[in-house]
Amino acid sequence: MQKEGQFKNALEEFDRYNAKDPNKEKANGQPVPKELLYAQRMTDRLLKYLPGAPAYLQLAARAQHIGRWEISRSQFPMDKKGYFQWRNKLKEHHAAIAEPILKNSGFDLVTIEKIKSLILKKEIAANPDMQTLEDVICLVFLEYYCEEFAAKHKNEKVIDILRKTIKKMSTNAIHSVSAIPLTNKIKSMIDEASTNN
Repeated sequence: MQKEGQFKNALEEFDRYNAKDPNKEKANGQPVPKELLYAQRMTDRLLKYLPGAPAYLQLAARAQHIGRWEISRSQFPMDKKGYFQWRNKLKEHHAAIAEPILKNSGFDLVTIEKIKSLILKKEIAANPDMQTLEDVICLVFLEYYCEEFAAKHKNEKVIDILRKTIKKMSTNAIHSVSAIPLTNKIKSMIDEASTNN
């Protein structure tokens, strides 16, 4: 299988897996499996942020939440420690699902390990690819999910989350926020979070 075929096959298999998500979200008026939509948004944002992004980075972005619905938050204690336990378990779960798909698509072990490392978010500070992926994750959150989050929580909590989000982002990503269509409310909260950073 040629490399282009490997890449296309892996993407299709990731999407096929995420299409099983029973949770739906509307896009263009149509219900779409939530994690399939998230994966597509990650790819779209990555290619806007880094046109010509290498295949391994595109695959890591596409598999960020693969199978996320299979491990619920309620399986862990409802405190901060439990939250991080859940997040770590999810990362392992995503990598475990992605690995055999990548193997079956014909990728070599070095590439597979590189993609898994990005999914597992290893060496964030030392890995430029990981920072790019983190930037894209943050930008996707701001564009598609922040408004819904803000509607469910008090302003103080939203601003705190935005402050933490901004700290994860590179200068380039922070500059990219201005190109995202955001409500005035979210823009104001981002400004406040940035001021207090």
